Amino acid sequence: MRRIAALYAGISHQHRSWNIPKYRRFISEIVYIPEMTEASLQDFDVVLVPSRLHAGLLRKIKPWIQAFAERGGIVVVFWPLAGDVVPEQRWEHRPTNFWWWLDKNARSGLVLDRPEHPMFRYLTLEDCTWHQHGVFHPNPATAETLVSIENDGAIFYIDKPASGGTWIVMSLDPEYHFGSYFMPATERFLDGFFPYIAEGAV
Repeated sequence: MRRIAALYAGISHQHRSWNIPKYRRFISEIVYIPEMTEASLQDFDVVLVPSRLHAGLLRKIKPWIQAFAERGGIVVVFWPLAGDVVPEQRWEHRPTNFWWWLDKNARSGLVLDRPEHPMFRYLTLEDCTWHQHGVFHPNPATAETLVSIENDGAIFYIDKPASGGTWIVMSLDPEYHFGSYFMPATERFLDGFFPYIAEGAV
């Protein structure tokens, strides 16, 4: 099983999501960001970067995250507020429709771009569907989009850029909603995503 570091900024929803036993068993260490150093990630295979991090903290850890990837590490980024942490992509903010599912004949607009991908042995499209905060336009030469808005940008993709490593990037924020005790799909997402990232073919 891969050794996973989950970054923690002292926020309550992160604390719950990383410490609940069914997810904590996959996490080798919870790394407190204000005490991080350049060496903090050297013993891990995967680092989880949570959503809604303070921009100052992101700036602090950006070079360490990128160095981790360049050594061959797997970086999972939940909805980055500062998109420049992630290489070779363009982030486009979109207004969030929290209530689309109340519309008559409601459709999320999301589609699976690679239904044969190994991740979908662990997750379904429904598990990835609540709302999103924008779209990515990743490098088409190296990135594989897994979930997108139909005929539009990516909301979930995996990139293996020339700079090294594997970047798993999404405009989803499951650890925020699960840790905040709302949005049932996010629990289903994490139930499948943790085994995938720990043991699956990334």
